[in-house]
Amino acid sequence: MPTPSMEDHIEQIYLLIENKGYARVSDIAEALSVLPSSVTKMVQKLDKDGYLVYEKYRGLTLTSKGEKLGKRLVKRHELLEQFLRLIGVDEGRIYEDVEGIEHHLSWNSIDRIADLVQLLEENEHLVKKLEEMKEQ
Repeated sequence: MPTPSMEDHIEQIYLLIENKGYARVSDIAEALSVLPSSVTKMVQKLDKDGYLVYEKYRGLTLTSKGEKLGKRLVKRHELLEQFLRLIGVDEGRIYEDVEGIEHHLSWNSIDRIADLVQLLEENEHLVKKLEEMKEQ
């Protein structure tokens, strides 16, 4: 089971590869606001655990296990952002709040939130009611 830090690294690596076609240690460090040496240590651990393949000075690639988890972590993050937006959380708080809660929810809770998001999207009147409640 990956730690929250491992998840953050895998998620960021996945996003970098999706957006740029590659992920370098320096890019990961910048995105996560950590030292490159910390990223190198984590990348070595993720390599050992089978989430990616890392070759010093040559870069890294996600394994199918790492890619599957990366995709799932990105979807979790996007879902939580969507949920907080739907329930009226101020836009400026959403990213920080998601970062604070995403590692502390079970996948079962994430699935239930997905169900609730779907319900809210299918029933716009509920979202409007939440907006009215926020204004009171």
